[in-house]
Amino acid sequence: MRSGGTGRRSATRAGLRVLGVAIRREPWVFTLATLGSVLFGALTVADAWVLGWATDHVVLPAFRDGEIGAGVLVAVVALFVGVAILRAIGIVARRLGAGIMQYRMEAHDRRAVTRQYLALPMAWHHRHPTGVLLSNANADVQAAWGPVAPLPMAVGTVAMMVIAVVQMVVTDLVLALVGLLVFPAVIVVNLWFQRVTSPLMTRVQELRGVVSEIAHESFDGAMVVKTLGRESEETERFRRRSEELRDVAIRAGRLRAAFDPILNALPNLGVLLVLVVGVARVLDGTSEPGAVVTVAYLLTVVAFPIRSIGWLLGDLPRSVVGYERVRNVLHAEGGLAYGDDRLAGAGPGARLELEGVRFGYAEDAPVLRDVSFAVEPGRTVAVVGPTAAGKSTLTSLLTRLVDPQAGSLRVDGTDLRDLEYGALADAVAVVPQTAFLFDDTVRGNVALGLDVEDAEVWAALETAQAADFVRRLPAGLDTELGERGTTLSGGQRQRLSLARALVRRPRLLVLDDATSAVDPEVEARILAALRTTGTSDAAEATTAAAADGAGTTLVVVAYRKATIGLADEVVFLDEGRVVDHGPHDDLLARNPAYARIVTAYDHDPDGPDGPDGSGQPVPSPAEEALR
Repeated sequence: MRSGGTGRRSATRAGLRVLGVAIRREPWVFTLATLGSVLFGALTVADAWVLGWATDHVVLPAFRDGEIGAGVLVAVVALFVGVAILRAIGIVARRLGAGIMQYRMEAHDRRAVTRQYLALPMAWHHRHPTGVLLSNANADVQAAWGPVAPLPMAVGTVAMMVIAVVQMVVTDLVLALVGLLVFPAVIVVNLWFQRVTSPLMTRVQELRGVVSEIAHESFDGAMVVKTLGRESEETERFRRRSEELRDVAIRAGRLRAAFDPILNALPNLGVLLVLVVGVARVLDGTSEPGAVVTVAYLLTVVAFPIRSIGWLLGDLPRSVVGYERVRNVLHAEGGLAYGDDRLAGAGPGARLELEGVRFGYAEDAPVLRDVSFAVEPGRTVAVVGPTAAGKSTLTSLLTRLVDPQAGSLRVDGTDLRDLEYGALADAVAVVPQTAFLFDDTVRGNVALGLDVEDAEVWAALETAQAADFVRRLPAGLDTELGERGTTLSGGQRQRLSLARALVRRPRLLVLDDATSAVDPEVEARILAALRTTGTSDAAEATTAAAADGAGTTLVVVAYRKATIGLADEVVFLDEGRVVDHGPHDDLLARNPAYARIVTAYDHDPDGPDGPDGSGQPVPSPAEEALR
């Protein structure tokens, strides 16, 4: 289904198609719930028969004779009790089955939406706000399958209604026809309600996503909001959208408030007409009092199916909107295709080749143009360039968050697009600019699901120069870090993010300015250790750093001269192109543009310690501007 479809076709028809999906997906649970509902409906109708029989054989004879036979009274009580017990069994089966069916459908779609989020490329995520994605996975899924709960009851009560109508006709045809005059009115009211509420439900679901996005932005950017004194402006922005959501929801609620009483009143009007006509027919001898009581009661029984069907139909507009918004995610295109190849998961550094790579987030605005270079196993290459040169986009391509629009990227001669799902992560790791930590322990954040011994975790922490501060934490590796690692400084989060990559022993490691929070001496030890065979001892790593091809292949997006100087080769990017490459000293001597970029990041070596106590100097204004 496509968004906006409800405007071109009946919401009822579209909603029934949604319910058909649920029935096909959970046929046995639906059957159980429906059978329970049918049992409940049949026994509810049986109550009418017992009531009519008791009126003719117990109540009226008691008025006429002045006494009630004990046997007849016992029979009546037994009939009522038996019907009540069986009806209770039907209620339990109906509610249990309906609940299981609804929650299974919601769980299925939440898993499907989450899988699709992970499968879609980053370019798709850039076009969809986080709040909308949260709304798709939560509010829209709930809205889509909300009518599943009353569905078995509505289907079962249709059977009850059919049985009741047949018994009404058999009991007294004239009274049955009088009572059933309310049915056309019920249909008209339902059609009116769906027509006026469908656009409101669409807007409500859209606004829920907008409100979620504003809230997410405000919470995620709490530091910016508070330090710039923007609390009142953010509160006002949230208030406007929240009040708009409130007003639209109230309008829909008012319509529902008018719909439900009308739906309840129509069957009562039918009962009143039956009683008026029935009294007249009893007086002229054409009907029995028991028949009037039976038909009137059956009409109240029919009122329940009418209401339950009305509840179901009333929820269909919102269900269709939620379903279409979820389908838009599940049918989104742009997922990455995978092959059958794998890479060696252990061993010396991998060879990286880029040939004619072109990529842009918009087709007519390429970020990278004809990028070609190679990195030999165990070598370190620094990628340098001014702001917006395409450095971070290049890291996304190297880790296959996106695919190039032209050209190829190969690791050990294998095109990344030919690798099977998950194979790239066995040999390649990335440490992004912004370190993200989960609300978990230090161990959980470093291992992140990998089955490794604590010794390996400590080795990765040593290489990332994070072991010392982890030992000082209250519970060491078992210290809970809080959401996004808020209990740590920015530099400490960055080192743990680096350790997370190192514990996987990647053969190709991509660092996107991932060592900016450490001083040059510590950075030198980290990069030297990474180029060895995986040893964690910094001194040993430094002496072994020259082992040709022995360690991890490194691609480092670098800004500081100290970092760049540690690389074997530099790739200089400008406006999405490789404008020069070679050893740092050679580029510094022959390329004035490169020299200006590199020297712009120089800063005072005597500056104060960084916020994490690492001894990092304060960046110069030029560095801050270019970063």
